[in-house]
Amino acid sequence: MAAAGRTAAAGSAPGGSTPLSAQYAAAAHALARVLAGESLNVAREAALGALGDPRARAGAQSFLYATLRAYGVAPALLRALLDRRVADGVLTALLHIALVDLRANVPHAHTLVDQSVRAAEALGRTPAKGLVNAVLRNYLRHRDALERGLARDPQARWQHPAWWIDQVRQAYPGAWQRVLEAGNGPPPFCIRVNARMSSVHDYAERLTGTGLASRAAGPDALIVDPPVPVDRLPGFHQGACSVQDAGAQRAARLLGLAAGQRVLDACAAPGGKSAHILECAEVQLTALEVDAGRAARIEENLARLRLGAQVIVGDAKDPAGWWDGRPFERILVDVPCTASGVARRHPDVKWLRRKSDIGQFARTQQDILRGLWPLLARSGKLLYVTCSVFPQENQGVVETLVAALPDARHIPLPELPDGQLLPDPEHDGFYYALIEKRDAA
Repeated sequence: MAAAGRTAAAGSAPGGSTPLSAQYAAAAHALARVLAGESLNVAREAALGALGDPRARAGAQSFLYATLRAYGVAPALLRALLDRRVADGVLTALLHIALVDLRANVPHAHTLVDQSVRAAEALGRTPAKGLVNAVLRNYLRHRDALERGLARDPQARWQHPAWWIDQVRQAYPGAWQRVLEAGNGPPPFCIRVNARMSSVHDYAERLTGTGLASRAAGPDALIVDPPVPVDRLPGFHQGACSVQDAGAQRAARLLGLAAGQRVLDACAAPGGKSAHILECAEVQLTALEVDAGRAARIEENLARLRLGAQVIVGDAKDPAGWWDGRPFERILVDVPCTASGVARRHPDVKWLRRKSDIGQFARTQQDILRGLWPLLARSGKLLYVTCSVFPQENQGVVETLVAALPDARHIPLPELPDGQLLPDPEHDGFYYALIEKRDAA
């Protein structure tokens, strides 16, 4: 995948006067940290923050994300081009980034090879300049044969680990290719219009008036294409809209909210679903988050939207430390998961996750549901949500809960018969299950 918005021939775009080599170097530092096990967000901020020009940071980020999304490709190419493993993680990361960008921008090969060699020097790997030059020129020399080899390598072809490919193929025999392909491209830039302030139609007209194109993607959703910084969105800082995927926006509507209800949003950070709930209905909302730093993000987002809720730092698995004993009519629980449905937004998860993580997440999810179930009022409803496409985290968890609790009833969702929303150009991948607590006999 080409790095978005860049003209390689200039040797400096999209970072203005910042050389392409500096963007490559910063992206290589970030990629090396991710592949060593650091989260993408932390690695990105630490490595790209040194680039003073925001355009340069955006350029380096585009190289980082493009390489991670296509990460099955770069290691396969490097294995074919070198007869030994490069022990230096940063140098390996630079080669990965350069190969992915070169593959997408062959007409600008001269500039890209030159800037990659300069990046090696900028990274303090001057002795490796010859290696970088040789690897990239060998790719160009043998490109046709190498590309044929990639087509025969499942991880390179689908840009996912082999175990992930197997899981998706088994779960969705008629759609597995589409699901995998959706995880390799950039996500749609979707916003949620604040229904307290405007309709989708009216806000779309505001966008048009500022030269931004959009299309409806749900009752409160607009996809803005091409993506823009939030400062370009009219009224964003005054609460007119929020950035939220159209798939994630289904949660508030599926809860069946009514004025006056006590509602719990468990695992609430960063607060997008909490805010949407409050935009949809006048409810008494409690937003729960186990991490104090992430709980602060909820308060920040609610403040921008001029919305109020009780934000509590606490563990959903252990309500004794924070629950006041009053039941909730509605509970939304967006549980921690593999994030397999949002891999295009978090491309590091494809390469940091392990198959064993699925079972570990499923056990945590079951513990959270068991912890929260006593908090749900009779005739109340709990909406279970994941951003996963793996059935073990979805149907498997819900079936286990319902089988164990005689007062639990799984309510079918007409718009999602099996609860699964697969990723596509309009939205990410999510799973939804609505569970009702039956009245006592």
